[in-house]
Amino acid sequence: MIRAFLAVELSQELQAELATVQQNLKRRIEPEMKRDTRISWTKPASIHLTIKFLGDMDEQVIDPMLVAVEQTVGSQIPVNVPLERLGAFPRPQSPRVLWVGPSENWERGGEATRIAEIHGAIEQACEGLSFLRETRPFSPHLTLARIKVGERHVGVALARIGVLDLPLSLGSLAVESVVLMKSELKPTGSVYTKLWEVRLSGN
Repeated sequence: MIRAFLAVELSQELQAELATVQQNLKRRIEPEMKRDTRISWTKPASIHLTIKFLGDMDEQVIDPMLVAVEQTVGSQIPVNVPLERLGAFPRPQSPRVLWVGPSENWERGGEATRIAEIHGAIEQACEGLSFLRETRPFSPHLTLARIKVGERHVGVALARIGVLDLPLSLGSLAVESVVLMKSELKPTGSVYTKLWEVRLSGN
């Protein structure tokens, strides 16, 4: 058994830009923090767009999943997701996750519909291999940090420095291929290994 997920990889340039956003955010948030607050910042090299978390998966499913994903998304057209704002899940007042992603305007447009279709096709392919379908709507975002302890303090700090209201101009994430990643939990954090990649080659 392996622990795995389907994702879109980031370019090294985008990872470097996200590292700068993280450093700026850290510099502004940390002076506001109470001592018992714990924030886990994602390593820039580990940031990716998760399309589907698979959990524990039999290694015999690796090849059938490659075939299924190729059939469903191989002919799809690549999509660009603009990274225009900082956000927080489940809500800014008490965040557990800090992320960057597209604007609400973009999420109502045609490109967002196309990425939702790609996600839906992948869900269907995984369902055919006995993986449960995700019930929440797909929201393309990149996780910068997870708040382990002190969500309310972080929420107050975010409101005070007004950082969620500032527009970002990070360019965009090119959704041009989908990869199957193996995730191994080590004492230093998760280590990811790419097992295969399917390119979106539609015109």
